[in-house]
Amino acid sequence: MELSTWLAFFAAAWAISLSPGPGALAAMSAGLNHGFRKGYFTTLGLVLGIWVQLVVVGVGLGALLAASATAFVVVKWAGVAYLVYLGVQQWRAPVRPLAELQAGAASVRRRDLVLRGLLINIVNPKGTVFLLAVVPQFLTLSQPLTPQYLVIAATLGFTDLTVMAGYTALAAKVLGTLKSARAMKWMNRTFGGLFVAAGALLSVFKRTA
Repeated sequence: MELSTWLAFFAAAWAISLSPGPGALAAMSAGLNHGFRKGYFTTLGLVLGIWVQLVVVGVGLGALLAASATAFVVVKWAGVAYLVYLGVQQWRAPVRPLAELQAGAASVRRRDLVLRGLLINIVNPKGTVFLLAVVPQFLTLSQPLTPQYLVIAATLGFTDLTVMAGYTALAAKVLGTLKSARAMKWMNRTFGGLFVAAGALLSVFKRTA
């Protein structure tokens, strides 16, 4: 991959990472509920999910997903169901004092947060179809593809780790200001509603003909 091509993709990667979506929402929710140091493990899962999507695109399964109505619908509705499930969980989260909330969050395993982030991106066919449309534009077909995919994966991983750190830290900072039960209830329902809204948006997303 030429330097000029990589610089163009690097700029595109920032735009991809900064775009609000389920990943950003998951990062902020993790920061709100677990603080930055622990909540950031959700971002590790999100990046793993992006890499899985990139592998899917690289081996041609992304094209199948874009072309097969059945495969697309199955994955899409699995993603919708998972986002709505997360929304309901967040909406119904018990309202507790800040210290008690943080103590309860300590019992959540880091690997569970990684898995949560991983699943959010894996069951999002919109992301796979998007990568399928964007990535080929930055590939030089006359050169070996594997090194180019590795560069793309590293670039997407770097930008997402950086951007999601900002989202997680922002929400973790907000966590320290939530003193009243009313404020906690409002935040839980806001994030719960946003997860459900993300699921609703995904439900109307259609594959490109």
